[in-house]
Amino acid sequence: MSFHYEKDSNNIVTVTMDMDGPVNSMSDAFLPLLEETLGKLEADADLAGVVLASGKSTFFAGGDLNMLCAVTEETVEAFFDGMCATKAAMRRLEKLHAPVCAAINGAALGGGLELALSCHHRIAWNNRSVQLGFPEVTLGLLPGGGGNVKAVYLMGLMAANEYIVEGKRVAPEKALASGLIDAVIEDKDELLSAAKQWLLANKDDEAARTQPWDTKGYKIPGGNIRNPQVAQMVTMGAPMIRKNTRGLLPAPEKIFDVAVQALTVDFETAMRIESRGLAELALTPQAKNMINTFFFQMNKVNGGASRPKDVPPQKTEKVGILGAGMMGQGIAYSSAMVGIEVVLKDISLDAAVKGKAYTQALLQKRVDKGRMTSEKMAQVLSLIHPTASDEDLDGCDLIIEAVFENMTLKHQMTRDLEPRLADGGVWGSNTSTLPITQLAQASQDAENFIGIHFFSPVDKMPLVEIIMGEQTGDMALAKAFDFTKQIKKTPIVVNDSLGFFTSRTFGTYLDEGVRLLVEGMKPLRIDNLGKAVGMPVGPLTVYDEVSLELSRKASQTWKEMGLSVGDDDRSITAGVVETMVGDYGRGGRYHGGGFYEYGADGSKEVWSGLAELYGATTSPLSDADAKDRLLFRQVIEALKCLETGVLRTVADGNIGSIMGIGAPAWTGGLLQFVNTYGLQNFIDRCASLSAAYGERFQAPAIVAEKLANGETFV
Repeated sequence: MSFHYEKDSNNIVTVTMDMDGPVNSMSDAFLPLLEETLGKLEADADLAGVVLASGKSTFFAGGDLNMLCAVTEETVEAFFDGMCATKAAMRRLEKLHAPVCAAINGAALGGGLELALSCHHRIAWNNRSVQLGFPEVTLGLLPGGGGNVKAVYLMGLMAANEYIVEGKRVAPEKALASGLIDAVIEDKDELLSAAKQWLLANKDDEAARTQPWDTKGYKIPGGNIRNPQVAQMVTMGAPMIRKNTRGLLPAPEKIFDVAVQALTVDFETAMRIESRGLAELALTPQAKNMINTFFFQMNKVNGGASRPKDVPPQKTEKVGILGAGMMGQGIAYSSAMVGIEVVLKDISLDAAVKGKAYTQALLQKRVDKGRMTSEKMAQVLSLIHPTASDEDLDGCDLIIEAVFENMTLKHQMTRDLEPRLADGGVWGSNTSTLPITQLAQASQDAENFIGIHFFSPVDKMPLVEIIMGEQTGDMALAKAFDFTKQIKKTPIVVNDSLGFFTSRTFGTYLDEGVRLLVEGMKPLRIDNLGKAVGMPVGPLTVYDEVSLELSRKASQTWKEMGLSVGDDDRSITAGVVETMVGDYGRGGRYHGGGFYEYGADGSKEVWSGLAELYGATTSPLSDADAKDRLLFRQVIEALKCLETGVLRTVADGNIGSIMGIGAPAWTGGLLQFVNTYGLQNFIDRCASLSAAYGERFQAPAIVAEKLANGETFV
């Protein structure tokens, strides 16, 4: 482990960071290494310049998230002192008697970019793999190594906002335009020589080794707090952020507060305010939840924790997609975009061609925005072969059936077309609810039959839920997992059940929303409380969007199959759906309206008939109880899935709930929520909800078991 120190004949020192492990980071080892290196540099009277480079494929990875997760009330002051010490060392680098140039060869995010900003000049390899930015807000934190303050000094409050408050990441050319870096180089091999050339040209220039914030008379771009436009942004900024976060995420507000204070105090004071802000955020349950799930568990999931270890990589070369509707056309687009040959089959050639047109429309938007060339568009389109012919599926190593949620139809597809697979090929069913084990009964090779549940719209939704049937083998799992990664999506792996994990859990949110309606709560209040919890959309609006008619048909299918979801009684919701659709023709937004009326001008208002049906009484519920009902139902169902083995890992549950069904980001996922809420607190709250509203709120036994063993959900 070392910072390699090499001086050339021009008295330029190249410091190459090459710490233990796969990346350079602000671990416990970082500060001693930096201080040791600074001692050498400060003692060198002949020093003409310094290149700060990396021996890794990334420049610098940032802060130690394990350390941040471990911050407690008892250790927070020591953490704050440590941050101040690290920043003091980086200030020594800024005030060195020779200019310092960062040679950015790879990603410089968060602490990595902050370290680069401590250099006087920054040159980056101009490649899209080189990402720069401050993603801390996505982990419930703020850029605490100087980034929050320095971004404001370099770009001004208004321009810095999208980087520090929104967590924008950019490629080098955009970073150059914003002022985060000073130059780009096209050839990676010339990066060090370009840095040295700049140092030689500026070795005697005092201005070159003086940071903007240390320059006398320096003016922050856009003006300071006295500028009318900046003052207006300061006044409006916090309310706008709170509107966007619904007050559930403290990090964006704290980041903005630190940025504003940077305009009103001196630089050193602003840096201490920034450190204090990070210390405060590190204590919040939101930060601990988000770090755990969005970093550690996401890496675990994407790293293949749920993939069979002894199966070699399974690259998909030719995929067949049955059904060119909304799901099928999205899968076709995602597959062709990564170079997979696609056979898009429907009952008619016209329908298949229409499905391909979806990809053409998406690609044309890219071309129009300058994000893709016409040649590349033509190349991607050439990979999609629309057809109505069964023979065109011959030789596919993966076939994904994406037809209607009908067991008979899906069985027929399997019997007719499974023989078209290449030897050892895998059959995947894109179903959101139907049990894979029963679907596989039509297969001649149930070991190579697996569920591959995509989310709509496929081109935007990042998750795929892979479902193991009782007979599904490791080879099929590896194939589905690798295909999901191949099309640049995140795979979670679950075991078989009606509704699996995501649909089953999300269904409880919708069910509880309908129950609140029946109890007399106003529709708008229900939907607003759903959003107040952190869900992207209210439950009644979701029902309208996904179609009450579709829900009714699904319930009928389950009844015919003799299926139910665990021991949960959804009869209240089923009755409401039957009344809405059967008696009043309210099938949802695309069937003329559902719980809401939809105007041609985009307006939306509650359907007047609801008041007569379900508005006879006014619900006495408090907002707190209603919000907990909407959230706890989902958490309890997720716990049941873990308890019964539908969920194979906690990480799959947390990532799946966030990315698949829009669980509130502040929770870190439905299972992680229990950890920071407190297991005993959760049991107690479930008991009070159960006593007031029914047994469906009883805490699953797995929570008490974890508590008794001194464990959490990890």
